[in-house]
Amino acid sequence: MLWLGILCAILAAMVLILIIKIAILHKAANEISQGMTKRLEQDTNTLISVSTRDRTMCKLADHINKELRILRKERRRFQRGDQELKEAITNISHDLRTPLTAICGYLELLEKEEKSKDAARYLFLIENRTAVLKQLTEELFRYSIIKSTSKDMNFETVSLNRALEESIAAYYAALKERGIIPNIQIPEKKILRQLNRAALSRVFANLINNALKYSDGDLEISLSEAGEITFTNSASGLNEVQVGKLFDRFYTVETARKSTGLGLTIARTLVEQMNGTITVRYTEKKLSIRIRFPDTVVSSTENITIKNKPPLHFLGWRT
Repeated sequence: MLWLGILCAILAAMVLILIIKIAILHKAANEISQGMTKRLEQDTNTLISVSTRDRTMCKLADHINKELRILRKERRRFQRGDQELKEAITNISHDLRTPLTAICGYLELLEKEEKSKDAARYLFLIENRTAVLKQLTEELFRYSIIKSTSKDMNFETVSLNRALEESIAAYYAALKERGIIPNIQIPEKKILRQLNRAALSRVFANLINNALKYSDGDLEISLSEAGEITFTNSASGLNEVQVGKLFDRFYTVETARKSTGLGLTIARTLVEQMNGTITVRYTEKKLSIRIRFPDTVVSSTENITIKNKPPLHFLGWRT
């Protein structure tokens, strides 16, 4: 019986040691996990440390610290490269604008001169190509400005209903030229959000432009009472791989050769700067881009100024 008691005491001591060991390892694992999360969120030079002297946990922490040093080095290299790219885009677009303005001026002067039929045709082609180049240059310039002034955005109370209606009405001629009669669903209830009015208009404009590029001839635009704006159109010329890259900077497809591929990138940047989300789906040859802005409580609407413009049905479009 004495030996049995001694054996039980030894086993109990071993179990207690194992429990303490597991608790120490558990604490070390939590320290590593929390340290890893903190260092991924912040650009800091501090490394992960653990309170235990356990050889395995210390070795794990050292290995993670080694990978963190590599990751930090790559992050800084990427940040430098991204900043250099932004500066290069700004400089290039700025440098191109001056000679392009001069070219457009001389082309206008040439329009007034007498010229042969062939010369008039060549001049028309030159003007057309110059206009496209000017548009692409302006898009590059806008992108560089947007990326560099994200912290200077001013917010105000904006009616999503009115902003959406005004943006659609502004593209009446372009949509009509493509033979697109949009199906518009906008609720009577006023949907208000704290946003930047100019940035919101740019987002809507870029999304409508995107529909003009890829639509097979239809367009559905809807605004829900929850503040979700959805642009949907048939796009048989796209595939899932291309759709997955639509928000990538400078990505274009064959059906949009006259584009820099920055339209949707700019839209995503502006939406995120206004604390919103933008997503894209492609199912059954239909492309859907959905925007959602966080709900904001507006205590009073007395200071909201809405321009008194006629509703969309005056264009012959049903809402």
